[in-house]
Amino acid sequence: MLKIGLTGGLGSGKTAVTQEFSRLGVPAIDTDDISRELTAVNGPALPDIRASFGDSVFNADGTLNRHKLRSKILEDDSARRILESILHPMIQHEVGQRISRLDEAYVLVVIPLLVELGSYDEMLDRVLVVDCSEETQVKRALARGGWTESEIRTMLAKQATRQARLARADDIIHNEGGLDDLSAQVASLNEKYKRMARQVL
Repeated sequence: MLKIGLTGGLGSGKTAVTQEFSRLGVPAIDTDDISRELTAVNGPALPDIRASFGDSVFNADGTLNRHKLRSKILEDDSARRILESILHPMIQHEVGQRISRLDEAYVLVVIPLLVELGSYDEMLDRVLVVDCSEETQVKRALARGGWTESEIRTMLAKQATRQARLARADDIIHNEGGLDDLSAQVASLNEKYKRMARQVL
């Protein structure tokens, strides 16, 4: 089975691209979804997060206060690295487990921090980057809500540069246009990946 790593910066359109692939019947494993599962009520990552960050990032009912944790990692790079060291080994293990249960031509693995982490290289066959300008990223992230422009630009500054992502790409989706353009690019890549998967078999 061909394993395609999908990545892109905040607001680049990874979710829209994933939805287009899913519409074509392609299975997708989203590491952000796994992260939310690990940090949900009674999630396996919570004890380590509490041990590292204390009670201040938890609500009175014991649930994780995601806003407080996000603020902490935006302000402190060492805190961000600690959180990544807790979550990403768990996430990567779960990705491997989910891949092993699939029997498809290819699978899409959505990894926002693929370039930054570098730990998925041996797991993946190709990297697909969703690309757009930084101003488009900011505009989309603001429209989605939940972030201030300052928070968005701080997060973008902490992510891999656009150039670094493009340098890692085997394939690129240029996501500055509308949904029709996006759908056409996804459809073309879907055919390409199915052909490649047949060659792997």
